Amino acid sequence: MPGPGRAPTGVESCDTCPIRHRAVCSHCVDDELIALEKIKFYRSFEPGQVIAWGGDRMDFVASVVSGVASLSQRLEDGRTQMVGLLLPSDFMGRPGRDVVPYDAVATTKVKLCCFRRAPFEDMIRDIPHLSQRLLEMTMDELDAAREWMLLLGRKTAREKIASFIAIIARRQASGSPVPMNGQIEIELPLTREAMADYLGLTLETVSRQINALKREGVVELSGKRHVTLPDFARLLQEAGDDADGGWIG
Repeated sequence: MPGPGRAPTGVESCDTCPIRHRAVCSHCVDDELIALEKIKFYRSFEPGQVIAWGGDRMDFVASVVSGVASLSQRLEDGRTQMVGLLLPSDFMGRPGRDVVPYDAVATTKVKLCCFRRAPFEDMIRDIPHLSQRLLEMTMDELDAAREWMLLLGRKTAREKIASFIAIIARRQASGSPVPMNGQIEIELPLTREAMADYLGLTLETVSRQINALKREGVVELSGKRHVTLPDFARLLQEAGDDADGGWIG
């Protein structure tokens, strides 16, 4: 069954929610937010804690308020493959399907805004722009999956690392365009070992490529996961992308 997590303390308000304008409820008006308020609850998870096991039933859907979770699929022989990440504002769960397809594990401290499944599915049927927003997010997820297929299938190890950092920078910009010039600071959501698993590389290759990017001034490192990008356009060149995020053939 999905991990219970724990309820964070304090009063939660949609008005001060950090993902209010990009989550599944972003188009909802006051009376709709009040209706959502009646079916929502919060859960928090510590790093390494299981949010849900693949194949189990989950009686809620949720938006990631803060933190990062990994999605992994288990093979019959016991091996696992990381297949995705859940970042703030991402939606977890599928209306109409109560079985979890992947293992979801917190990689950092994670806070979820959860909605009881049955009444949320009723609201989707009754509120057109709620279902429209969910469709938009599903299409964005599909685009991201296609981008990831390209990254894993056609890019070099160096390009994979640079692309991963660029993707995180875009996501942490909260939907705003990432400036091509000027310093950008981000927090990597994964350890180098987890990054290697996600990118289909070895730990040694990840460390070597990150150190090379640091040595050449593409990135600056502080601590284990804090990264400064002096020139985002330079990073995109290393990723094999153009300034618009497209792939350079």
